[in-house]
Amino acid sequence: MYLTSEKKKEIFEKYGKSNTDTGSPEAQIALFSYRISHLTEHLKSNHKDYSTERALKMLVGKRRSLLDYLIKVDIERYRAIIKELNLRK
Repeated sequence: MYLTSEKKKEIFEKYGKSNTDTGSPEAQIALFSYRISHLTEHLKSNHKDYSTERALKMLVGKRRSLLDYLIKVDIERYRAIIKELNLRK
């Protein structure tokens, strides 16, 4: 499996407040970004996998809504996570 519990803890430790902080928007955005990159690589070789394509679109939408929430609440945290994850060119 591509996303082990150790990898999740590592992501939450790096982007959240602690390794058990799974609810902060930054940690969730980082986890979604990791999953999105994995699904994107999968779809490059399996372009007819429509269920994965739908799951990818749903994840992108969830990440977008979390980013929109973060803009409204604290623009500095938004800018920090965008820069850290390289989501914008």
